Amino acid sequence: MKKIMVFLLVAVLLGGLFLAVAGEDIQRGGTLYVTGQELGRIDHPARYSWVANSNWTRQIAEYLTFTDENNITHPWLLERWEASPNLMTWILYLRKGIKWNNGDDFTADDVVFTMKEWLDPEVGSSTLGLMSYLRPENIRKFNDYMVILFLDSPQIAVPEHLFHYPNQIMNHRTFEGDFIKAPVGTGPFVLEEFSPGERVVLKRRTDSPYWQDGADGQPLPYLDKIVYIDMGHEISAHAAAFQAGTVDVITEPELGHFLALGDDPNANVIGTPTAMAQVLRMRVDKEPWDDNQVRTALKYCVDREKILKMAYYGEGVVGADYHVCPIHPAYCEVEPLPFDPQKAKEILEEAGYTTPLKVELSVGSGWEDIVSMAEILKQDAVPAFDIQLRTMPVSTYWDLWTEVDLGITPWTHRPLGTMVPGLAYICDAEGNPVPWNETRWCDDEFAALLKEAQGILDVEARREIMCKLEKIQRDRGSIIIAYWRNVWSIANIKVQNFKGHPTQYDECFREVWLKE
Repeated sequence: MKKIMVFLLVAVLLGGLFLAVAGEDIQRGGTLYVTGQELGRIDHPARYSWVANSNWTRQIAEYLTFTDENNITHPWLLERWEASPNLMTWILYLRKGIKWNNGDDFTADDVVFTMKEWLDPEVGSSTLGLMSYLRPENIRKFNDYMVILFLDSPQIAVPEHLFHYPNQIMNHRTFEGDFIKAPVGTGPFVLEEFSPGERVVLKRRTDSPYWQDGADGQPLPYLDKIVYIDMGHEISAHAAAFQAGTVDVITEPELGHFLALGDDPNANVIGTPTAMAQVLRMRVDKEPWDDNQVRTALKYCVDREKILKMAYYGEGVVGADYHVCPIHPAYCEVEPLPFDPQKAKEILEEAGYTTPLKVELSVGSGWEDIVSMAEILKQDAVPAFDIQLRTMPVSTYWDLWTEVDLGITPWTHRPLGTMVPGLAYICDAEGNPVPWNETRWCDDEFAALLKEAQGILDVEARREIMCKLEKIQRDRGSIIIAYWRNVWSIANIKVQNFKGHPTQYDECFREVWLKE
């Protein structure tokens, strides 16, 4: 098995411009063929609820910031940012001279317009929860290339939040809620063809040159085209196409791809530990999950080491039922509850439940490790629970992911430990769960600690708060995280300047080139 590269994972508050690595003998032209993800229908990018759609649209529409393969955040469409000492005011300085692919100038009007879209409840973006510290009226244009944000509370992670994958910047003159109807962006490619469920064809931007040059001094990208092909969720089909040479890159690869291609001499396999997790989540507004004793009992039924070893071949680290990962700055080690199904049975009976308690667990059948995890849990939870598995296509699960009573949802990597809690485990000022709070769990003490942590720049001081926050979520929260996942990026060795990314974003495509 090829040696896995482990990246240094750090997060910083301030960053500099990301620079492409200079190279020699770059060959321009050619078409990159990509598979491995579903090409679903899209409309408003701010409503994206999984990475796949953002991976091809990010080649057209870009972000204000960029978190790289080493988990470091840099300005992108921004030239730089400044924060006040109390972290309550942020000044965003935009790059000058950037053109949209229709020839319009990129200005502060585009940024203000787009950010207000994120925070519009009618749009339904997850950013509404992530950036709950910012109100639309407090996004101010100072001049054509400066935007000022006046926050309601201190926040360390504004640059990281600006790279949240639904946060692609739109042209305020052309965007009316459907990106396909007006695919105008600042990125290096333009849309040539989009057939949902089949393929996407992107071609090199030529009418209005891209704003960033490559190592050869000419505007990026090096490629002429990128073709994304939807081949379904069968890993064997992806691997066969890769080995036959009909696809060059497998994007968002799963464990099965790694096992199938890890020793292939034509495969460049880049691996990294991440804060990705398969989150077993319980809706606390539904019986019996509204009872924390039932939630706690299920946590005692999880043999974490066994699930990691059998479902994911040991390629990760054990979790502990709070959504903060060991690779995050300010992580605090709070031990998981031990595996003790007999104790789980006793808890349920003391709470007045007949055991085994019959429950239904919904899972996407295309996620190999999720299905294995569910099957292992079903066996190990006896005699406390009688778990009935409800399997469905992955696309069907995504249609229902916020609605099922008990399910397992993949959550992607975030660079800071304060980010997912703000996306998934708080409520708004009116007490309503934020858009991605699939469990409907709200805890005032948890939310207050999270808000406090988000305003502390010093890592050790923030860690003290995170210890309390993590323990609350472990003891009375609505999730089970058995393990954190290693992930891989896989490309043919002819694909030069290829890089992995902990969130499996196709960020390097603007700079890759094909060696014939």
